[in-house]
Amino acid sequence: MTKEEHMDVEASFENTDLEELTARLKRVLDIRDRKYGFPSKTYPKCFVGSAAVAQLVKEGIAIDEEDAVRIGNMMLSAGVFHHVLDAHPFKNEDLFYRFLSDEDHGSVARKPDGSAVSWADFIAPLASAEDQIQTLQPKIPERDPELAAFEQVDLEACGISPLDEHNTKFLDLLHPKEWVDPKPKPSYNLVVIGAGAGGLVSAAGAAGVGARVALIESHLLGGDCLTVGCVPSKALLRCAKAAAAVRNAGEFGVNVSGDVSVDFGFVMERLRRLRVSIAPVDSAQRYSEKLGVDVFIGKGKFTGKKTIEVNGQTLNFAKAVVATGGTAAVPNIPGLKQAPYLTNASIFNLTELPARLGVIGAGPIGLELAQAFQRLGSQVTVFSRSDKIMPKEDPDAAKIVENAMRRDGVNFAFNVNYKGVESRGGKAPVAMVIEDDNGERALEFDALLVATGRKPTVKGLGLEDAGIEYDERMGVKVNDRMQTTNPNVYAVGDVASKYQFTHMSDFGARLVIRNALFFGRDKFSNFIIPWATYTEPEVAHVGLYEKDLKEQNIGFATFTREFSDVDRGIVDGEAEGFVKIHVKKGSDQILGATIVGSHAGDMISEITVAMQSGMGLGKLANVIHPYPTAAEAIRQCGDAYNRGIFNRLMAFKR
Repeated sequence: MTKEEHMDVEASFENTDLEELTARLKRVLDIRDRKYGFPSKTYPKCFVGSAAVAQLVKEGIAIDEEDAVRIGNMMLSAGVFHHVLDAHPFKNEDLFYRFLSDEDHGSVARKPDGSAVSWADFIAPLASAEDQIQTLQPKIPERDPELAAFEQVDLEACGISPLDEHNTKFLDLLHPKEWVDPKPKPSYNLVVIGAGAGGLVSAAGAAGVGARVALIESHLLGGDCLTVGCVPSKALLRCAKAAAAVRNAGEFGVNVSGDVSVDFGFVMERLRRLRVSIAPVDSAQRYSEKLGVDVFIGKGKFTGKKTIEVNGQTLNFAKAVVATGGTAAVPNIPGLKQAPYLTNASIFNLTELPARLGVIGAGPIGLELAQAFQRLGSQVTVFSRSDKIMPKEDPDAAKIVENAMRRDGVNFAFNVNYKGVESRGGKAPVAMVIEDDNGERALEFDALLVATGRKPTVKGLGLEDAGIEYDERMGVKVNDRMQTTNPNVYAVGDVASKYQFTHMSDFGARLVIRNALFFGRDKFSNFIIPWATYTEPEVAHVGLYEKDLKEQNIGFATFTREFSDVDRGIVDGEAEGFVKIHVKKGSDQILGATIVGSHAGDMISEITVAMQSGMGLGKLANVIHPYPTAAEAIRQCGDAYNRGIFNRLMAFKR
């Protein structure tokens, strides 16, 4: 069999139902009782690893011994068979393995309706359907109904500037100027379109388990997170936090004479320097030379259900992943498209601080950057179409953030109706004409930041030719296993998920690898998803909000600990904020939590771990925390829960 013929066989293998493949292998393997050891012990219904490898190659299921071992371990991971002592992975050695279907199992008693008898039948009534919580993922605001009509800002169109030593090196790493695409292999186990967080993890993870992988990126490997998202924004926020700390040092007895000045040019140079220091891990060279991924730099487009074209070459795949992410969406405000505006794709190119900055949008991106630029010296005004900021967050937490930003000097305009944007020949300054609670007025700015949401990148991918359903507002349609309407294609990250976070792209990619390559049945709805907004104070959340619990008619109790009652919050001068934890009524099962405070993003992980492992709030009270720390507030919520239990017990004893 030629290598090309084998590719076709393997592609067929990867699309075969797991049960069908198992039956096929059982027909060709020598399965019988075997003896080993001294004195010898009989192991019933076994096959030998080395013999199985030979048969896999002989039957054309595997191309060589190494490939046979990879396929065997895929099936072992899926629970099809196991080593008789559960001591080894699948190896090309004289080791004994047994199919699960050949195990000599006992059986359980059955009830009259045919279902298995359970201990729960004797110790507690079965939970009703109403008591079962299907998912701990909260309902978050839908994308703007008009999003499909919004203009989409492409990162490539904004460019990377200035082209100093940092940005030049950055481009060399992530989009080498003279990159030469490899010659495509006859077929790939996995082809990934998009090299942001979801695409990079998909490619690296699949290559790490021996799959043949191709990665396609039209502009910069690393995607938004590295280039115009998490990395540069947090570098900027750290400088802004330092500036605020100096200005507010007086309350700690540290007297700073004179005005506090910010060297904005240095701030942005530092941002570029740190960004490029992180870039090598996402570089084209690392993925191609160290990880063994075929990297293609160009625009990938589906030309069929199992083919993708890039730079005039056709890639054949068994499975594929769409990980093209999303980009800034610009609303249809009259005159905006003719004005010089910024988005997250261009704001990090600034070298001069705008004296007056208008921010359209009161979500996480808009608020983080608004507070940062205010602290760095701009006069910032935030515009919101609703009557609040951070619409998906706990209202109490959002109000604390708003108050903190007002103390920094940020102005807010709520219930805004955007009448238009005026500029002189497409140059700054620009005037925002709005109507709000104060009537119609015009406000002039030196720069305008649009932070009204993100639009999934679905255009120009040839999704129709691959039988993949999508729309321009919601992105690629996927099921709970992240599978598109083409069963051989998956989608991950912002292009398919309403939870637009880098860490969700990461874990979504891990799910896709298991489901696409290892017969996995993992579900996205099973994820417990934490997130954080990095204003100061930070807001972090995991699980269901109070409004979700009420809408689902789930009985719950809430335990709250204010940082004004936590010693570390008091001595740090960070007493504003709280830990709020919701538990299921009648139990200590944690259903959701919100933290607002200086270290909320770090603290939320303790609660996420508890939820993921099934640890209740009462048990968190038994976790010893160093004193004094802000995280003691979590333990103290556990104490409050246990006090309620103890009080009821004492009342019973009386």
